[in-house]
Amino acid sequence: MVSKLQKTRLSIDKVDREISELINKRAKLALDAAKAKNKISKNGDSVMYVPSRERDVLKNISSVKSVLGEESLRYIYTEIISACRNLESPAKVAFLGPWATFSHQAAIKNFGSSCCFVPASSPQEVLAEVESGRVDFGVVPVENSNEGTVNVTLDMLVETELKVCAEISLKIEQCFLVKDSKSKILRVYSHPHALAQCRNWITKNYPDIEVISVSSTAEAAKMVAKEDFAAAVASEVAAKIYDLYILQKGIQDSRENFTRFFVIGKILTEPSNNDKTSLVFIVKDKVGSLYDVLSIFSENGVNLTKIESRPTKKKAWEYMFFVDFNGHVENQNIMKTIENLKRKSIFVKILGSYPKA
Repeated sequence: MVSKLQKTRLSIDKVDREISELINKRAKLALDAAKAKNKISKNGDSVMYVPSRERDVLKNISSVKSVLGEESLRYIYTEIISACRNLESPAKVAFLGPWATFSHQAAIKNFGSSCCFVPASSPQEVLAEVESGRVDFGVVPVENSNEGTVNVTLDMLVETELKVCAEISLKIEQCFLVKDSKSKILRVYSHPHALAQCRNWITKNYPDIEVISVSSTAEAAKMVAKEDFAAAVASEVAAKIYDLYILQKGIQDSRENFTRFFVIGKILTEPSNNDKTSLVFIVKDKVGSLYDVLSIFSENGVNLTKIESRPTKKKAWEYMFFVDFNGHVENQNIMKTIENLKRKSIFVKILGSYPKA
């Protein structure tokens, strides 16, 4: 007699075959879509990564009630999309390395693991890889919810012709990693932002420890794997890759700790009906000029979500203003806003329009 467990397992096997057949069917349809994109493309090249379309796919499956939960379902589908995209044209994605940085994790979250990932030593190198065509896209951090903006990223975006194609929001959980759980700890390595995020925990638990800044959290883990009496503030993924012991998880001072990343590329992202635009402008040197410029957004019903100033580095006490606002450059009210903005500013540059994370 077949037991209840055996019957359940037979049902699971049947469902697994059905899922496999449907995934295969979806992959074939993805290839059909790639051929169609090639036919309508002006230059004959299909764009394998379309952020607005991928956002719609994930939104579609998120509407399904699942015992797995929305996050798990999105993860599974990101991998399916990644595998299907890889059939069209394997994508190369540069990220701020080494392996296991939060930039690496953000890249996987957005593109799935079927891409070819290329670590770079700095945000400048990430953009250089994309500009040269050696990779298709780059992933760079732009701001942390607790520590603020990554200024080097903003400065680079002003100088490059590349565009912001998408944004990624990644929840950051910092861990205290060591090579030997019983060894005395004399120093701790990490990226300056990570150390700042965990300042209170480190001060409370290791008040006399030497705190040393390095280029990334993953670089810190890599160093600790070769050193005695040292610790790193890094991710759980870094612990696995560099074979380190997690002495304590979640040591960041704030539970609500997120980092925002930009996907940088050469494509112009299509509208998705839930977009954000980033641009930079320089106002004229006269009384009330900033007020006049900001009034343009209000007059056109555009919601500003962020504004930040940075020195232009070309003229003393001259500043650029970086803004994010809701909408896409192809929306009529956004087009009108930008036209008026150009008339009242001495410099305006659109950094990109992209689906909200």
